[in-house]
Amino acid sequence: MVAESDALAFAKVAQTLRAAKTPLATAEEIVDYTCKQLDADHAGLTVLRAKRRLETATATDPLVERADRLQEGLGEGPCLDRSWRHETLTSTNLADDPRWPRWAAEVCALGVASVLACELTNVKDRRIATINVYWNQPRTFTTDDIAFANIFARHAALALAQSMDAAGLNVALDGRKLIGQAQGILIATYDLDPDRAFEVLRRFSQDRNIKLRDVAEEIVATRRLPTTQTVEDGATGTESVD
Repeated sequence: MVAESDALAFAKVAQTLRAAKTPLATAEEIVDYTCKQLDADHAGLTVLRAKRRLETATATDPLVERADRLQEGLGEGPCLDRSWRHETLTSTNLADDPRWPRWAAEVCALGVASVLACELTNVKDRRIATINVYWNQPRTFTTDDIAFANIFARHAALALAQSMDAAGLNVALDGRKLIGQAQGILIATYDLDPDRAFEVLRRFSQDRNIKLRDVAEEIVATRRLPTTQTVEDGATGTESVD
């Protein structure tokens, strides 16, 4: 990846982030852009709550949420690293990383090999969230990768902090809860596992160019998919969800 260090390019990205209507939409834009620029397999934005509690505001897939839950449960991981001082954290080979041995072992078992994490801080220099990026194969991080992460994190932090008005953070987290409710409906109605249910939501969102939250909201309201169709599963062929 070539770092997108040009000031005009980052200004355009910042404008897009600020144009997002809700904190959840801002978080989704941040995660999507980061994942694409770093050619990552998984990415998410994690909000830091009181008492070192973690909330996944948005994620590309359930693996990211599992990694967050493992950090919280084990009390270790990039988001909880007390030695973090505004730098981007990377691990080319988690299997050999001594900083978070228990967490690293668990996420490696999920198929993750490398991680990059950068913090988002507010105007008071307090960390409000982290961007966590994962690769399934060991990733050697270049100076361009780190430069991009550092610069983009500043723009992302500003946009996210501005979007968090009095109820902003709750709006973002409510969106994740709504998506979880929609997954539960699909699991119960169509006998899907959690990963497949999330994939159905994601495909409806992408195929119809509709925000994931909006698809989830309709499913929760109607107790069924927005339209009746056959959902293709790249691994197992097709399966009807009528």
